[in-house]
Amino acid sequence: MKKINIAIDGPAAAGKSTIAKRVAEILGMVYVDTGAMYRAITLLHIQQPDKEIDDLVQSIDLKIVNDNGQRIYLNGIDVSDRIRANDVTLNVSKVASFASVRTKLVKLQQEMTENKGVVMDGRDIGTKVIPDAELKIYMIASVQERAERRLLDNQNRGIEATLEELIIDIERRDHLDMTREISPLTKADDAIEIDTTGMSIEEVTNRIIELARKK
Repeated sequence: MKKINIAIDGPAAAGKSTIAKRVAEILGMVYVDTGAMYRAITLLHIQQPDKEIDDLVQSIDLKIVNDNGQRIYLNGIDVSDRIRANDVTLNVSKVASFASVRTKLVKLQQEMTENKGVVMDGRDIGTKVIPDAELKIYMIASVQERAERRLLDNQNRGIEATLEELIIDIERRDHLDMTREISPLTKADDAIEIDTTGMSIEEVTNRIIELARKK
């Protein structure tokens, strides 16, 4: 199969990261979780609340290492697990709305795709980061199912939260992501929409692999 780039976009907890990672493994491609990059900057903002976002972004040292699973290093420290905590989740949409943050990370993400062979997921991959991606997927799912998925994920990580709290949080994040001025969450004109409500991980993965092989 020739080398292509695959862009997977969609709202919070639609299953993008899980699916993108599996697709990359099966097709022998590089997986990049852009959401983790935004979470890393959000964590730095939480740790240094008195410092301006623009200043934080200028000095940040962010590295993604794909070695037995993707790991995120922030200023030399592995923060892969810490960035999944509730305080980061609740603030990432706000931090991601800053122009300086998106400019910095989009540049890094575009550099990662120059040689192709990348599966990248996020909110603006097909519309902003790699608009020339050979395959664009837009994943959606009902708010109820997305909240249930996030609840299970939180339980596995030992993070306390109720289903009702997660439903409210997901609806809030959807609104923030879709209404922000810079690179709002939107479906690319040439993206293929997949509603994952009621679908298994294997079913969604197989569907995208089928589409990729046709490309």
